[in-house]
Amino acid sequence: MDIRNALIAQNYASNLAATKAQPTAGAALTGAAQDFMATLRQSEQAAMTAMTQGGDPHTLVQALAQTELAVQTAVTVRDKVVEAYQEILRMPV
Repeated sequence: MDIRNALIAQNYASNLAATKAQPTAGAALTGAAQDFMATLRQSEQAAMTAMTQGGDPHTLVQALAQTELAVQTAVTVRDKVVEAYQEILRMPV
């Protein structure tokens, strides 16, 4: 009887992590969207500073490169989502 209880307790402890709340895909997408918007805001601020106050051109170029990378990433993710959606539509019912 004691061995059974020990095995049950051990299995319960090993499976306890599966019952905890996991971050959802929606939370991950929200975080990614917020990071994307923050990158765009920083780049816009760097551009405005460079244009109006004679800011550092190196900072402007770096901000524009980060923005370009963020936009390319967003477009790639969008393309993958559209492709997955089209694959779902092609599935036979």
